[in-house]
Amino acid sequence: MTGNSFSVSGYGPKRAGWTRLFARDSLARRLDWPILLSAVALSLIGAALVYSATRNRTEINEGDPYYFLVRHLLNTGIGFALMIGTVWLGHRTLRGAVPILYGLSVFLVLLVLTPLGATINGAHAWLVLGAGFSLQPSEFVKVTIILGMAMLLAARVDAGDKQYPDHRTVLQALGLATVPILIVLLMPDLGSVMVMVIIVLGVLLASGASNRWVFGLLGVGVAGAIAVWQLGVLDEYQINRFAAFANPELDPAGVGYNTNQARIAIGSGGLTGSGLFNGSQTTGQFVPEQQTDFVFTVAGEELGFVGGVLIIALLGVVLWRACRIARETTELYGTIVAAGIIAWFAFQSFENIGMTLGIMPVAGLPLPFVSYGGSSMFAVWVAVGLLQSIRVQRPMSA
Repeated sequence: MTGNSFSVSGYGPKRAGWTRLFARDSLARRLDWPILLSAVALSLIGAALVYSATRNRTEINEGDPYYFLVRHLLNTGIGFALMIGTVWLGHRTLRGAVPILYGLSVFLVLLVLTPLGATINGAHAWLVLGAGFSLQPSEFVKVTIILGMAMLLAARVDAGDKQYPDHRTVLQALGLATVPILIVLLMPDLGSVMVMVIIVLGVLLASGASNRWVFGLLGVGVAGAIAVWQLGVLDEYQINRFAAFANPELDPAGVGYNTNQARIAIGSGGLTGSGLFNGSQTTGQFVPEQQTDFVFTVAGEELGFVGGVLIIALLGVVLWRACRIARETTELYGTIVAAGIIAWFAFQSFENIGMTLGIMPVAGLPLPFVSYGGSSMFAVWVAVGLLQSIRVQRPMSA
């Protein structure tokens, strides 16, 4: 393999083509099928849960019980196509396009702060595109932060000039990540900021940078959180979410309503659940935003403990295989990209499921592959494409 194009063993457009898809030394044989099949299974389970949560909600489904189901499947299909496109281009090709992708993502999040931005479900984090479609640019920022930091941190190491990133390179990478994080914080979209900070930590750990940077960043994060709280950057509804987390009995009909209803729904499911489409909490529409942030409550109530464990197990397979990809690649750039995706998926999954169980504050984060939402679905499937590309382009001996 030379340059950014694939050779016959790299399965790119120039020589291999799609006719070799199932050949002995083919793209299909190099793909990580456990990740791919787990992600597809999660998306299809999500489709059933989204349909159950929205089929009776005429106030949001425009009188069509299949409204959200069709869109969820459409989003999944588009996301799958983006994954294929990402594998076809390759993470190395995208490495060269990072400045363009980074600039575009920063431009889009800046647009949210203009009159073009819209508030949906209490978060001013969206661009309304018309025809019922909207875009949440912060989801794509997660991808560009990973690619941008990986490009900077791995440049001299992969070239053989350094064994690990020097302090100047780490500062440049942190500066690159700080710009979009501060913009997203101004929206304010605290949930996305939390994920981005975890991504930065994961990337630094994987890069081999000095642990002093990691501990220093943790200290800055704590100081920043205190400053954000004291300076009144957060909206009132975000402050109320933390208050309800600290005291679950606080205003159960108000700020604590979402969490209390979520716990009731999950608790009522028992071992095997009440049956798909038969949950009383779901059918009775007691849990707000159940197709997005609280989709796990549908699984807990209607599929029970078994269904919840299945979703967690599938997410675990994705993370396990991603860890294997990160460990087996021979280039630092690929390791860092995979590590950033692992940190993203792991924290966001834990936060989403944790907030439905009452062990994490409500932060408005979707469950990867499962929750309804176009931007989030597209972003996670692009991330799967990056993981697949790292695996496909590794040497066969790895």
